[in-house]
Amino acid sequence: MDHMAVKSASNDAVFDAVIVGAGPAGAACAFWLGQNGHRVLCIEKKDFPREKTCGDGLTPRAVRQLSDMGLGDRLADNYLRYDGLRAIAHGVTLEMPWPSHPEFPSYGYVVRRRELDQMVADNAVKAGAELWTGAEAIEPVLEHGIVRGVVVKHKDSGEKVTVQAKYVVIADGANGRFGRALGTSRDRSYPLGMAIRGYYESPMHDDPWIESHLDIKDRDGNHLPGYGWIFPVGDGTINVGCGLLSTFKGWKDINTTKLMDAFTQTAPERWGIKPETSCGPATGGRLPTGGCVTPHVGPTWIVVGDAAGSVNPFNGEGISTAFETGRLAADAVSLALTSGDGLALLTYEERLQEIYGLYFKVARAFVKAIGNPAIMRELARVGMHNRSLMEWVLRIMANLMRPDELGPAEAAYKLVAQIVKIGPEP
Repeated sequence: MDHMAVKSASNDAVFDAVIVGAGPAGAACAFWLGQNGHRVLCIEKKDFPREKTCGDGLTPRAVRQLSDMGLGDRLADNYLRYDGLRAIAHGVTLEMPWPSHPEFPSYGYVVRRRELDQMVADNAVKAGAELWTGAEAIEPVLEHGIVRGVVVKHKDSGEKVTVQAKYVVIADGANGRFGRALGTSRDRSYPLGMAIRGYYESPMHDDPWIESHLDIKDRDGNHLPGYGWIFPVGDGTINVGCGLLSTFKGWKDINTTKLMDAFTQTAPERWGIKPETSCGPATGGRLPTGGCVTPHVGPTWIVVGDAAGSVNPFNGEGISTAFETGRLAADAVSLALTSGDGLALLTYEERLQEIYGLYFKVARAFVKAIGNPAIMRELARVGMHNRSLMEWVLRIMANLMRPDELGPAEAAYKLVAQIVKIGPEP
């Protein structure tokens, strides 16, 4: 590093916290720290609005977090609300409403990530956070081996600035390098997801259901690994995509573009998915799942969202966990700042285990079990003929189990959890 080219942000620019990345996790963390009156800087290497590969569906857990951040009315006024999931497989269609829950709403929204991320980042600024866009955190500032800030490069000017901070929150996404520079790494035994999506104009753009296809076939009727989705966006377009987990044998050899082509060619005609209705080429990415990146906490730093590998292994959804881990990190950093005790950061790890530990362990075990496409097809075939079973699956996959009662779904969940708990670590 050329120290002569690096300037301090200003003589008094010592922030309580600096957040690397202004996606859902980073922006949520910035919001809650700003709400608590802390001096926080959020750094985003791109400029808003920016595209992001995503299904764009917000689950009830995500809606709860956005509502808590004061964005509930904005969602209701501007975006398509959907009531649940339409699952299609083996010639059977099931429409399953989101379940009632004491903590979460019984509906979701579909919001393009280019709009969602800017909305949440702007909201963090309103809460008191400072936001730098077009600015990349290129390396940590170390003092006796302890992180005391970041070096930021402004893309337009090329200027490098040293930002000092008491704590650093790493929220730079699945491909971020900042955490790895501090010693984080991904456990490669955990499932890795792959996803690809594109937008199409559609007469069913305002359908009240998100749709999931559990048995993708090519034109010749051959079964293909993975699953497909069609999410109505409400703006004249739909989000169409395919997902795949690394538990499938030979997954590295699967061309996701060909998988996407097969799905769009065989998707139900009512959606109007054709080459001429395409809004542009599809984009893809990899999704680290199940909390696979560790450690989550260092002496003065915390890792959140996709940077911590917190995507749900059951369904590839990562927005709700991004919001939640960002909020949990803000709680821990705020406690460390107000108490003067840096060990308070460890409460973040404790909360992660409390909320996701057993759930993600069960999910990892389950997705390994369905790594065989033949088993997956058989499970889907049986499940599609048992509505109550599929409703349990929906609740488990979306992490919407009710804590206040022990019905059949909760009993099934606890049984699986107990089996995993007493068995070997997956």
